[in-house]
Order: sequence, then C-alpha cells, then structure tokens
Amino acid sequence: MEIFCHHVYEYWKGLRNLILHTAPISEKGQIEHKLSHHGIPYVIHPIGNGRINVFFGHPDCIAVVSRFGTTDLSKLTDEQDFILGIMLGYDRMKQCARYLKKRPDREELIG
Repeated sequence: MEIFCHHVYEYWKGLRNLILHTAPISEKGQIEHKLSHHGIPYVIHPIGNGRINVFFGHPDCIAVVSRFGTTDLSKLTDEQDFILGIMLGYDRMKQCARYLKKRPDREELIG
C-alpha cells in the first residue's frame, strides 16, 4: 500500500494524469476506499494470479482506458498500446520507437 499511496500523492501533485498500479486482490477494498474517499476516478481489472491492475487519474484518461475493450494489456492494439504509454507518462520518443518497431509498415509512410 505504500507505493499505492505514493501514486495517489503524485496524482494530487499533478505529476501524472494517469497511474497504473498492480496490487494483490486482497488490497482491492482498501484501494477502492481511498480512491472513492478522495474522489479519484478509477477502473480495476483482474489480471489473474490473485492480482489486479488499478488505473486511476483524470476522468478523460479513465474513459479512454475503459473504451479499449479489453482488460488484458497484451491484447491492446499497437495504437492503444501507444496511447496508454503516452498517458502513463512514458518517454514519447521511446513510445514512438516502440510503435514503429511493432509496425514496421508505418515507417514507409514517413520515410
């Protein structure tokens, strides 16, 4: 819960617009209580092995994550993977390189 609380702090300080936190399902109640108490939008996805992915942050970011149509991150399209990485604050240039590596056919369009 210590890392989760730090993620909440980062959100409140404006350091991140969207956070992905993976936790044991046994912490789900505590997590939901804290996010609800602070009025932070969130969505929780079970990922198996007694674990959950908790996305929380700006309402628009949560709406985008909710519209992906899957809770399995390995099933995201290349475009969805790119969008999620950008929303989570990953390095933009590394996300671009990752996308182009996954979709080499796209390089022809810009080369």
